[in-house]
Amino acid sequence: MKSRMLAGVSAVVLAIIGAVLIVTYAQGADARAMKDMDPTGVLVVTKAVPAGSSFDIVQASVAVQQVPATAVSKTALKNLDDSAGKVAAVDLVPGEQLLAERLVDPQDAKSSGSVKVPAGMQEVTFELEAKRVVGGRIQAGDHVGIGFSFAAGADKTKPGEATTQLTLRKILVTAVQRAPQPSAKPTDGSNPQDTTLPQGSFMVTVAVSDIDATKIIYSSNNGDLWLTKEPLDAQDNGGFIARKDTVYK
Repeated sequence: MKSRMLAGVSAVVLAIIGAVLIVTYAQGADARAMKDMDPTGVLVVTKAVPAGSSFDIVQASVAVQQVPATAVSKTALKNLDDSAGKVAAVDLVPGEQLLAERLVDPQDAKSSGSVKVPAGMQEVTFELEAKRVVGGRIQAGDHVGIGFSFAAGADKTKPGEATTQLTLRKILVTAVQRAPQPSAKPTDGSNPQDTTLPQGSFMVTVAVSDIDATKIIYSSNNGDLWLTKEPLDAQDNGGFIARKDTVYK
C-alpha cells in the first residue's frame, strides 16, 4: 500500500518537473530564436493616433519594442529626438512601426489637408483674440476644451448670476488662421520657444457634432468662448459650473 502511494507521489512530482522543464526550454528557445534574428529597438504605435495629432499625443502613444532586424522598415524611427513639433500626417494604427514620413511639420499637414474630419462630425469656425486661444499656441491637430461664459448666467438654479463652464472637451482643431501681421517676424504660435506677443485675432475651426456646433454658435453670439489646450490624456473631472459662490470651492 505504502509502495503504491510513494509511486503515485513520485509520478506526480516527475510530471511537474517535466512540465517545468518543457516550459523553461520553450521560453529559452523563444529567446534564442529572437537573438538569432538580431532584434532592433524601434518605435511601435501602442494607441490609435488620429491624423493631425500633435507631437505630444504621438509621443504618448508609442513605445520602443524589439523587432527582428529583417522586419524593420528602412524609415522606422528609433526615437523622437528629431521630431519635436511635428504632427501625424496620417492615422497611426496600434502595432505598426512609426515611420519618419508619417510625421510632418504642422504647416505641411495643414497645406496637405491631412487633418481629417472624423466621420459624422462637421466643422465650425469662430474668432477669438490670442489670450483666449492659449496665447495663440494651438495648431491643426491639437485638441482643445471649449469654455462658455455668460455674463447674465446660464444656470437655472442661480438665474442672473454670471457662469462659466468648460463644456466641450478634447475637441479636434482642424485649422487655425490669422490675418497677416505687420511685424518682420510674425508668430503663429506653433513654436513654444517663440515668446513674441501675438497680435490680432485667430480664426479657429473645430470638428464637432451638430449639437455641439449649435452650442458654439449660440455661445459665440450671446456669450464668450475660451479655449484650453487639452491633450487626449488630460483629466476630465466633470462639468463644474463656476459662479461667484462656487469659484473658491
